[in-house]
Amino acid sequence: MASFNKIILIGNLTRDPEVRYTPKGAAVCDVSIAVNRKWRDEAGNSHEEVTFVEIVVWGKQAENCGQYLKKGSSACFEGRLQQESWEDKTTGQKRSKLRVVAEAVQFLSSPNREGGSPPAQQAARPQPARRTAADAYDDAERQQAGPEGDDIPF
Repeated sequence: MASFNKIILIGNLTRDPEVRYTPKGAAVCDVSIAVNRKWRDEAGNSHEEVTFVEIVVWGKQAENCGQYLKKGSSACFEGRLQQESWEDKTTGQKRSKLRVVAEAVQFLSSPNREGGSPPAQQAARPQPARRTAADAYDDAERQQAGPEGDDIPF
């Protein structure tokens, strides 16, 4: 039987990210987001539903989340669902919950609290154009042509 486990969520962080490290040094970041759904019923009344989702991010992305995200930040998380099960220490009952294990994170908010931009946004900034010999030649031709409009035949 075929199976497929993929989820994409866009939401706002409900608290600051919590970054910790495993004994082997791997970064782990716990994030909680709120995902809103708005709709109108048959009578035209507006409704809103909020779903809170726990997300875990690993590795370098976990460190980036801790550095660039904060409560209220908007982000897109792509990953898979994972069921976590444990036994409650006080009652002895078995408990479980679903959470998202993020495989890719995209920051959608403005720059972070330190005033910088996430690395992906820094790389996307346009670089100054390099002038070539052909550009200098074109500039010289424009200067020789005189004021704009003189070389238009009509």
